[in-house]
Amino acid sequence: MKIELSTPIKEIPKIGPIYQKRLKKLGIKTVRDLLYHFPHRYEDFSNLKKIAQVKVGEKVSLQGKILEITNTQTWKKKMILTQAIVADNSGSIKIVWFNQPYLVNVLKKGNFISLSGKVTFDEYGLYLSNPAYEKISHSELDTSNLIHTGRLVAIYPETERLSSRWLRKIIQKILIKIENKLRDFIPGEIIKKFNLFPLKEALWQVHFPDSLNSAQKAKERFSFEELFLLQLYILRERLALKRERAVSIPLNLELVKNFINSLPFELTLAQKRSLFQILKDLEKPRPMNRLLEGDVGSGKTIVALIAALNVARAGYQIALMAPTEILARQHFKTSSYFLRNFQVKIGLLTREESLVFGEQKISQISRKKFLQKIKNGEIDFLIGTHALIQKEVEFKNLALVILDEQHRFGVEQRARLVKRQEQPFLPHLLSMTATPIPRTLALALYGDLDLSLLDQLPKGRKKVVTKIIPPEKRKLAYDFIREQVKAKNQVFVICPRIEKRENENLNLSEVKAVKEEYEKLSKVIFPDLKVAMLHGRMKAKEKEKIMKDFKEKKIDILVSTSVVEVGIDIPNATIIMIEGAERFGLAQLHQFRGRVGRGEKQSFCFLFTESSSKKTRQRLEALLTCENGFELAEKDLEMRGPGEIFGAKQWGLPDIAMESLKDVSLVEKARNSAKEILEKDPELKKYPLLRKKLAEFKKRVHLE
Repeated sequence: MKIELSTPIKEIPKIGPIYQKRLKKLGIKTVRDLLYHFPHRYEDFSNLKKIAQVKVGEKVSLQGKILEITNTQTWKKKMILTQAIVADNSGSIKIVWFNQPYLVNVLKKGNFISLSGKVTFDEYGLYLSNPAYEKISHSELDTSNLIHTGRLVAIYPETERLSSRWLRKIIQKILIKIENKLRDFIPGEIIKKFNLFPLKEALWQVHFPDSLNSAQKAKERFSFEELFLLQLYILRERLALKRERAVSIPLNLELVKNFINSLPFELTLAQKRSLFQILKDLEKPRPMNRLLEGDVGSGKTIVALIAALNVARAGYQIALMAPTEILARQHFKTSSYFLRNFQVKIGLLTREESLVFGEQKISQISRKKFLQKIKNGEIDFLIGTHALIQKEVEFKNLALVILDEQHRFGVEQRARLVKRQEQPFLPHLLSMTATPIPRTLALALYGDLDLSLLDQLPKGRKKVVTKIIPPEKRKLAYDFIREQVKAKNQVFVICPRIEKRENENLNLSEVKAVKEEYEKLSKVIFPDLKVAMLHGRMKAKEKEKIMKDFKEKKIDILVSTSVVEVGIDIPNATIIMIEGAERFGLAQLHQFRGRVGRGEKQSFCFLFTESSSKKTRQRLEALLTCENGFELAEKDLEMRGPGEIFGAKQWGLPDIAMESLKDVSLVEKARNSAKEILEKDPELKKYPLLRKKLAEFKKRVHLE
């Protein structure tokens, strides 16, 4: 049969329904998935020796003839031993396999065999213990056709009843059938420039390497391949955007000055610099595409509000999309407060609410009436959640889209909000994030965005005291918390991130963790204090009431999931206690820490951990010495890898590419190569294979 990379696994002979199911667990559905299921390590069986040369304790490979093979049962342990005698022209050796009785039907007396394993000496005498094996022809003296023994042997990520041995066997068969049909989509000049393995050679060397150096070189080729496609995708999006038209919003300097003078605080230099960059972008007749990145509490919202005010007073609409209803409501309240004297009509749209702020008051109106107001242009500044990208929401003249915590919205969602409007221009896009992004990730994943950094905190902020709390110091921490509450301060408790089990709703399992923590704290630890809980499955009104009560100091301790990670502002909260701190990334822990220390009082962050591992301790200690989120993000990338940073594993990039995002020079090589190709041929007309591959890549990867 004709086999191609796109061929479904179910069409491959000898891969029946049982194996299809097992492969699916590893995410393998096509031939491409199988060939790109790379080994995570290699077993070195390249030490090929004559039988007479072997020594006890060494890992060796032997080749010889089976003189005898039998099964026996041990009386003591009721274990079945398969014992064989194998000989070459230098001598013979005993081979012992434990609990593999079927081998006597596979390996017969007179067969020639290649074996790889450890030479052992114990009560059974001198023997090769549980070796890997494969049959060979009588004339075989070299290792070129071997796949399980006598060479570097690939060990793959496995699943139950799907071994590396089986994977090696099937991958070899498919590679033999497909190798002459493999056409390399990376242009020849790039392969030559960076001395990369061509596709065919890379696939053989990654699965059946001649040396560790060859295996590494093959992996580098595949890392480059993914990064190159990623950069092409991002840069083409950027080029496409440059061809689009946007409305030019003139800078109303007097208005901006009046607003800044009305603020009860002074803007930092970083805020002024970023604001200038944004306002200058808005003046251009092409769409702004800017990422405003700032540490927790660095004042991104005010910068965005000034931009929104400038757009609203020019007669256009603004949409701000937040990842949670709590955050959307908070943005609505903040905007209503700061813009109250500037004649801006502000709306809030969530699944359950439609509120309008105008003429110094907030009113609730029907959804139908609200949608009509947006369509008529009677709402200048619309704030909401994913509700904003529903088909029913139509704008009259949307000129600016602001996305908060923008990595939580996929590219497609962003595009839907930006491109769906039936107007002759594209809105400007301002993305905001408090998740510090390491330089390589910013370059690799957000290369289509211009970057503005808020790298200063407002004056007068006290450093949050951070402590790691092992099990034996829990009581002391609880006593301290009680004292803080007596002093009229409030406490956040964050529950550990729960790893999702198969067929389990992640949201449900996190809710369970919150409920358990709430029961423990409210009934056992602090029965005398007012404890409440907050989680994602509560109704909007319920969440709103809890946050209102917490803000009004009716609640002492709030137990929550990571829903409070972004944007929640409770100046009276002076302690944040994080359970299972080792389960969160450093950047996320830093964001949690930013929920406190927002007032004048000294604040504390307690990292509760049950883990005694040295690695965990080292990672958490980074929070004690680093106050800067950007520095922590780099450490997080180094220690945990990009796959863990804000759920990057869900992007659809394979592990090999995720890991290579740490490599600045490789990211830059891929980016520069993509730039050069697109400068010569933006539509990739001269590179049909690359164009086709890029289209497949766009379907496969879900950039967040």
